Amino acid sequence: MKKEFVIASLVLLTLSASAQENIQWRGTARTGIYNETGLLKSWGEKGPAMLWSYDGLGEGHTSVAIDADKLYITGMTDKTGYIYVFDVNGKLLKKKAYGPEWAESYNGTRGTVTLNNGKLYFITGTGHIYCFDQNSLSQIWGRNLLKDFDALNIQWGMNEAPLIVGDKVIATPGGKKHNIVALNKNTGELIWSSAGEGDKSAYCSPLYIGDQQTPLIVTFTANHIIGIEVATGKKLWSHPNTNRHSVHANTPVYSDNMILCTSGYGRGTTMLRLTNGGRGVEEVWFVGEMDNRIGAMVKVGDYIYGSGDANRFWFCADWKTGAIKWKEKGLAMGNIIANDGMLYCYTDRGEMVLAKASPEKFDIVSKYMITLGTEQHWAHPVLYKGVMYVRHGNTLMAYKVK
Repeated sequence: MKKEFVIASLVLLTLSASAQENIQWRGTARTGIYNETGLLKSWGEKGPAMLWSYDGLGEGHTSVAIDADKLYITGMTDKTGYIYVFDVNGKLLKKKAYGPEWAESYNGTRGTVTLNNGKLYFITGTGHIYCFDQNSLSQIWGRNLLKDFDALNIQWGMNEAPLIVGDKVIATPGGKKHNIVALNKNTGELIWSSAGEGDKSAYCSPLYIGDQQTPLIVTFTANHIIGIEVATGKKLWSHPNTNRHSVHANTPVYSDNMILCTSGYGRGTTMLRLTNGGRGVEEVWFVGEMDNRIGAMVKVGDYIYGSGDANRFWFCADWKTGAIKWKEKGLAMGNIIANDGMLYCYTDRGEMVLAKASPEKFDIVSKYMITLGTEQHWAHPVLYKGVMYVRHGNTLMAYKVK
């Protein structure tokens, strides 16, 4: 009876996570893969038609989160963070201040909003986690992750999109004792705390893997890739992963027992394989020259695509072996999403590129410049109902791509 109850509980957790079909950090499943149909396979010389733009977000690097045709995004003005809500026509519906934001370096908001069952969750660069009512924007609860869990902020400010699994919201304070925590998503009360490896947080938004005997959360901390049992917070395994700035900002990519883990600053990419029903892990391959810092990678078919950091090229590699199929310079490093066999690459110089996902060559179809906005080109693009949303600092843009 006890065994049947545990299995049923884990099934419910999996269903709860998979039922979340709104657009959060890097799509519906944090993979960077979107499932739009009928999108353009090429753009004009000046890019796709711009439907609208909004100048006034303030400073920030967050992407839009979307639910029920409403867009949610954060920005900072005069060191205060704000949540903005738009309709799909670009009309500002609501704006609400929530408190101090990161203003010490590369100023502005960081972690993208997560939407779940009528509530929105986000973590500030100063280490606060908030839960707001999605419609009224009234605060339901909030906590100071750093103070409450005896942790220190990191060099460029906390950067994490909260992960919702069942009744839990997962965050990484990075404390020695309270390294990764699960809070009740309705009240903010602590459900479990994991000491992990005692590392600081590492700018990573965690990933949920629900198809193992032991469903787990995978994330980076400052010096490790780590697997945590989602039901209890028990550390299942860890794998060493270091670079000189302890920056591991890319959410791992998971497919068929394999976890792709990539970091910049010369670190490179590690492929791990889950063993023993998720309770163990082994290294499959490591390629040092594929060192993506903050742009993430996508898996299309049997291949992965992304850009380097210290090694300043774009590349395609075999998912199973790590063998590089092509690498090409000429574009600045950047971030990447994919849809229907096409790659959408947004470089930190402001180039927006559409390319075919091909292991044969970097097959660029169209390219144009993002000229509106301010500061760094770091926010990841989003696709939703035939529209591509691009955030560049102070400006949010909507392009017709269908």
